[in-house]
Amino acid sequence: MYYVYILQSEKDKSCYAGVTADLKRRIAEHNNGGSKYTNSKRPYRLIWYGAFYDKQRAYEFEIYLKSSSGHAFAKKHFLT
Repeated sequence: MYYVYILQSEKDKSCYAGVTADLKRRIAEHNNGGSKYTNSKRPYRLIWYGAFYDKQRAYEFEIYLKSSSGHAFAKKHFLT
């Protein structure tokens, strides 16, 4: 399984979308400073995740979430 996820910074409420095959490990990496992009905005909380059987579809959905229309979709459906 591949997981597309959205994290929200507890520091400034910004969001980050990513994809991984090991969701627990990846969230821990973000919160322990193991990701260069998200290091300065720790800690993070998991807002949403979706599971995909197909790796390509997971990456395509991650790319969509990072687009302007994907940001609007996520804000409307997943973020509070």
